Amino acid sequence: MSKITGVFPSLPVATTEQSLVSHAGLNVVTSFVDALGFRGLCEDRLGQFVPSGARHRPGTILGSLAVMLAGGGEHVSDLDILRTGAGVFGKVASNATISRFFERTVTNPDVFTYGFATLTRELRSRAWEAAADRNPALMATALDPLIVDLDATLVTSHSDKEQAVGTYKGGYGFAPFIASVDYGAGSGGGEILAAVMRPGNAGANSADDHIKVFSQAIEQLPDDFYDEHGELIGDKVLVRTDSAGASRKFLHHLSSRGVQFSVSYPVPVLKAHMVGWINDKKYWQPALDQDGKERADAWVVNATGILGLTDYPEGTNLYLRAEPLHPGAQPTLLDSDGHRVTAFLTNSPRWHGPTLDARHRARGRCENRIKTLKNTGPSHLG
Repeated sequence: MSKITGVFPSLPVATTEQSLVSHAGLNVVTSFVDALGFRGLCEDRLGQFVPSGARHRPGTILGSLAVMLAGGGEHVSDLDILRTGAGVFGKVASNATISRFFERTVTNPDVFTYGFATLTRELRSRAWEAAADRNPALMATALDPLIVDLDATLVTSHSDKEQAVGTYKGGYGFAPFIASVDYGAGSGGGEILAAVMRPGNAGANSADDHIKVFSQAIEQLPDDFYDEHGELIGDKVLVRTDSAGASRKFLHHLSSRGVQFSVSYPVPVLKAHMVGWINDKKYWQPALDQDGKERADAWVVNATGILGLTDYPEGTNLYLRAEPLHPGAQPTLLDSDGHRVTAFLTNSPRWHGPTLDARHRARGRCENRIKTLKNTGPSHLG
């Protein structure tokens, strides 16, 4: 008797002048799912949530939902886009079967959470290992670490659901905290490591929430980020956040794990002689753009020795960036001589300010990853 190892049918793909199957392009996704051994892993980690002998196993259920989301679906009923192509996507479980599966998971949420977390970690390990010399785990070093961006976002809810409350923007919903890997190129390629659900009124600068999402994120990293004793090789990881992550408690936690950080910092009130520094650029270095080219209108300086830091982890440095106000920007009291001054903290072993500044400014790319995430699930919490 043959043993089924895949979730989806295996079929050859040929280009013709005829349109034969709707959404046939999703065959790339189905092939990827099966290449990772998705069915077997799901059975091992989540098999207890499906009755023995049931036709539709966890791999079939979760695999179909993943492909449906990749195809632009939003709700379980959108699985109909797969049911129209049984030759490509196989027999899809009914909506009632899928509903019963998730009803079983909520009866033992801790077991499901652990099983799902270890499932995704193993899938990521297999995918990264298959990337060979492009494996992010093998490319990470102390001087060029894997960058993990932490950022919160808002998801609007249109009904009174659990944890849905008023937000600081006057809306109503949730404020999930997201941790994602930045692949460091283009408009923000990468992947999501962890997402912590929070009520809509959760504070952005909670050190405990930062620690929680960071802890979940590093648990998703493959074995290459851990030594023979199971300890995180922290200098291969850099955590990047906005100023909400600049709390001493969070940064000391990162430092205790040996992890690098690069976090925005509320600009201190500039001292008189710092104003002079902004006017006299001989103390500053030209900033770099994302292509590594020098800019003629932006500068970076290590101001740790001038402004000083108190009670931050050893090795933390404070960098300032000065650049002319952009057209239409509203001046603030902290602007000096027509320059906008921003700051960030880092404990990176690198000392070239412009390089550190360019790396920190690239954190804006995480917004694209969060947007993609919200388009494939979280935005439908309402």
